[in-house]
Amino acid sequence: MNEIEAAERLNELYTVIEKHNYSYYVLDDPTIEDDEYDALMREVKELEAMYPGLVTDYSPTRRVGGFALSTFEKVTHTVQMGSLQDVFSEDELYAFDERIRAEVEPVYSVEPKIDGLSVSLEYRDGIFVRGSTRGDGFVGEDITENLRTIKSIPMRLPDKLPFIEVRGEVYMPRSSFAALVAQQEENGEAPAKNPRNAAAGSLRQKDSSVTAKRSLDIFIFNIQQAEGRAFSAHSETLDYLREQGFRTVGYKLCATIDEAVARIREIGEEKHGYAYDTDGAVIKVDSLAQRDIIGSTAKVPKWAVAFKYPPEEKETVLREIEVNVGRTGALTPVAVFDPVQLAGTTVSRASLHNQDIMDRLGIAAGDTIAVRKAGEIIPEVVRVVTHAGGGTFRLPDRCPVCGHIAERSGEEAAVRCINPNCPAQLLRSIEHFASREAMNIEGLGEAAVKLLCDSGLVKSPADIYDLNMQDIMGLPGYKEKSAVNLLKAIEGSKSVQPDRLLFALGIRGIGRRSAELLLKRFGSIDGVMNASVEDILTIDKFGDVLAKNVADAFADGQMRELIGKLRERGLKFDYDKAAGGDKFAGLTFVLTGTLPTLKREEAKEMIESLGGKCSGSVSKKTDYVVAGEAAGSKLTKAEELGIKVISEQELTEMMNG
Repeated sequence: MNEIEAAERLNELYTVIEKHNYSYYVLDDPTIEDDEYDALMREVKELEAMYPGLVTDYSPTRRVGGFALSTFEKVTHTVQMGSLQDVFSEDELYAFDERIRAEVEPVYSVEPKIDGLSVSLEYRDGIFVRGSTRGDGFVGEDITENLRTIKSIPMRLPDKLPFIEVRGEVYMPRSSFAALVAQQEENGEAPAKNPRNAAAGSLRQKDSSVTAKRSLDIFIFNIQQAEGRAFSAHSETLDYLREQGFRTVGYKLCATIDEAVARIREIGEEKHGYAYDTDGAVIKVDSLAQRDIIGSTAKVPKWAVAFKYPPEEKETVLREIEVNVGRTGALTPVAVFDPVQLAGTTVSRASLHNQDIMDRLGIAAGDTIAVRKAGEIIPEVVRVVTHAGGGTFRLPDRCPVCGHIAERSGEEAAVRCINPNCPAQLLRSIEHFASREAMNIEGLGEAAVKLLCDSGLVKSPADIYDLNMQDIMGLPGYKEKSAVNLLKAIEGSKSVQPDRLLFALGIRGIGRRSAELLLKRFGSIDGVMNASVEDILTIDKFGDVLAKNVADAFADGQMRELIGKLRERGLKFDYDKAAGGDKFAGLTFVLTGTLPTLKREEAKEMIESLGGKCSGSVSKKTDYVVAGEAAGSKLTKAEELGIKVISEQELTEMMNG
């Protein structure tokens, strides 16, 4: 296949994959099996590897994230991203209607108000070129790379208008929020307060690969501006946007305020069944010409209001506070109360997270408490309504599982059991060690790990590698085939990259990305183990707490003993892409455009392997801009700031010089 044929095939693949993405992520109606979809993606990756000059910004391979930003560039909105006036009663809705009817005879569009983060998406000639946050309505931040990871955002539009800017609400689905909170609780971290905060935090991650893992989604609800197409009604714009492949907010046209109020009541009843959070309903005048007549204040449009539903809370009696022990030894208090109905389900338990939160609530068994669901899914105690007089519950100073000392370290909120051999910690740590993101040992799920730990066969991660057929066949529920598969998975895990092993060790605060950075910097598990706090602080994004966590973990005798055992069992300790020196130490590069032979990620890894840093935006702190074909605005900004622009060939010469 020559380059012309490859370009034609890639364009065909892009179009087919976009259609399948639209069916899956927007319509929730899959049109292809997973293995068939994977085969299409593999073909794209193979062709892009053969012809890197054909890779475009709208390639589906660009959705996985990976670029790390040092800062977010400011974006000045040419059309203000305003907010809406809130109303809290039906009387206020009728008063709004009276004001509108004093000027026009309206038809209203009524829509759910998605509780997320408002963003702008810009397309030129049908291609997604920039995405930004609302900010203060006038100036936001460029989060283009993070928005690319949201698969319901089309990278190309069928109608190639010269320019169109649309506005939407990025949200975290309730299921994703629940999974995130569960992981944070397991790690002894402060959990996200609600899906909106979680979505906002995910969108402002400086590493887009982290954003990609958060399963964010978006509803588009407005056209900010468009060149080459005129519209007469808001509902017309939503229909048009849906035709262009966007997931648009649902709307109902209402000829009277009575119809609009009835629809708002319906949304209030339906919202518990939505897969996302709604914090109200929006009523808008549909006619764009009538909107111009009605006008706006300096802060809000006069032609729309947002109706806010009262939060659903229930009072109940707190019967007891249980204390659970997680993988990191964190003691987590859990409120157990008389069952109540919230958002369509029966609730009787809610995490109280840590001692600080209990102190703020002044909570104890016997209290009457108010309970609600954060994100309509995570039960939480809002406040104490009536104190029973028992004072505030205190976490024990000894682990409820093993009886060893539990203490609070420094300024962190968690109280932790300091016994590394605590049975509760062992169970959770083995589960983490074998998990998909860590050593990826298929077949070692929660139930299997509990069997192995309860039987005494596994007392540390190293014991996993001593298991044999006789051991596994002696456990209930195992047959020869399942035992053979488990042993193969265990043996296969020995060859995974050591950044996974480092993550699997469960050092506080060290995720996959942090582990990768450590291995790239120090080259091996041994290199990380022998690094000082000062050495670790030379890595970008590592602060004092994280660096101390790593150094303290490897200073522990039991950790070093575990490392020795894992080494003896043949696990991989040396990183294949070990650091290649510090030739680029202290230098910041920005990659832009399509490079002749290198993919951006390849060039990024090469720069970082020599101690350099890659940023997604050009600033005064940038040392070099590596420009390829169709470099765009980053090249222009580099020239304006007087930053040196180099080619891929010049970059290669610097590396080899």
